[in-house]
Amino acid sequence: MTTDAPRPANSPDGYVRTAIADGIARIEFFHPKSNALPSAILRDLAAAVTAAGADSSARVIVLQSGGTGPFCAGASFDELTAIASPEQGQEFFSGFARVILAMIRAPKFVISRVHGKAAGGAVGLIAASDFSMAVTKASAKLSELAVGIGPFVVGPVIEKKIGLAAFGAMSVDADWRDAAWGERHGLYAKLFDDVAAMDDAVTALATTLAASNPEAMAMLKRVFWAGTEQWETLLAERAGMSGTLVLSEFTRNAIGAFKTR
Repeated sequence: MTTDAPRPANSPDGYVRTAIADGIARIEFFHPKSNALPSAILRDLAAAVTAAGADSSARVIVLQSGGTGPFCAGASFDELTAIASPEQGQEFFSGFARVILAMIRAPKFVISRVHGKAAGGAVGLIAASDFSMAVTKASAKLSELAVGIGPFVVGPVIEKKIGLAAFGAMSVDADWRDAAWGERHGLYAKLFDDVAAMDDAVTALATTLAASNPEAMAMLKRVFWAGTEQWETLLAERAGMSGTLVLSEFTRNAIGAFKTR
């Protein structure tokens, strides 16, 4: 079974698409600007993960992005520069919170397939998965401070995944970490030299999990994400922090400089 978001596959606004077969729900998102995440994509991603979590024909979820470039460039700079009020800013950043919460609340394992670089909010999506596989070129960075904000919304899930020290290092030194660094610190569970080998491994693991006890997997999910019960409130507060900072003159100028590179 395949379901598409309302936007067509060739839409300049990108798409989110779900295909379910053999107990595996593959959710793919795409945006022509380096798989950036505008609010519409975030909304559709959260809805797709929630729907797959509730679908009895899906026993495991694979999250992936389209194309052969970056896995995800994080927040859409075009949308960030259009934010005109703290309320709009909080709503935009709440989109990341909703995807993260959908991933960790889904009663099924989420495997992330990372075929390229991941920046900003993308690191949060990877951290919110239960198991991640990546290619050796899948460098990662938290670029938020460089544009005058901070990784506030994605911070809790990244900190839980890789620890406070590693999260702090990524936040302060907003430069690329190679995939080997990501594997050492737990962001990635396995690395592969090429996409074909990664895809074989993703399919093999997803197939095994699709045949595993769903009740046991749901219980393990609750163990993995114990301590996140208040995150709806926490992430909403963090979204408000980012939503206010994005209106500052410093951030406006920094984002403008990034867009002209």
